[in-house]
Amino acid sequence: MKIISWNVNGIRACLNKGFEEFINENDPDIVCIQETKANEDQVELDIPGYKQYWNSAEKKGYSGTLILSKKEINNIKNGIGISKHDKEGRVITAELENFFLVNVYVPNSGSDRKNPLSRLAYRSDEWDVDFLAYLKKLSNTKPVIACGDFNVAHKEIDLANPKTNKRNAGFTEEEREGFDNFVNSGFCDVFREKDPENTHYTWWSYMGNAYENNTGWRIDYFIASKSLLSLIENQKVLINPPIDLGKRKSDHAPIKIEII
Repeated sequence: MKIISWNVNGIRACLNKGFEEFINENDPDIVCIQETKANEDQVELDIPGYKQYWNSAEKKGYSGTLILSKKEINNIKNGIGISKHDKEGRVITAELENFFLVNVYVPNSGSDRKNPLSRLAYRSDEWDVDFLAYLKKLSNTKPVIACGDFNVAHKEIDLANPKTNKRNAGFTEEEREGFDNFVNSGFCDVFREKDPENTHYTWWSYMGNAYENNTGWRIDYFIASKSLLSLIENQKVLINPPIDLGKRKSDHAPIKIEII
């Protein structure tokens, strides 16, 4: 089984940049998409052979997640059962035969220039705590794979400029400790387990020639129950081909795992 995860930064814009061609070329069994920024009725998305499972935010043009699957998924759940989180369309859980697959778009701690960490307390004290509790509850029934944009670079190796980003959203101590809690609760960072020293990134700002200079961040992850780790053959960053700034499909790269 091949699973791709991708923050598309707007599904409608990504469709105009070759999204369907990318899916057809890579032929995944399941695609977990974050930041759709749309409701289902706003998008002309029809990829033969794939069923669609949407969770859109109440706020128009904001957040949102989507799963595409070759096989019909009988048990789909939107959200984690807590209304203050679920109105933003950030989580879809698919119960598969041998594990739960959770597609997640974790809240950014803040992008307001006047108050750049405006959501840090919500993110670290509420969201991270409740989402971890949700994953742990699922894992009491079946192993779990959670994938998506976690909006945090966990270690210094996971971003190009750690020293200058210590108190920036995505690399605060609070956010990094939140990710520590996932790892300490039995969920593995699959990429880092498979490749402890590689410096691949998954997100590059559109500012300052970040993509050209590869001054990126690794903020997109697959995390998995330890019992599944031996079944995951590999994970690698799928760089948006070709490397042409005019043809980038998103500011994030898609990532994948293959389960044997």
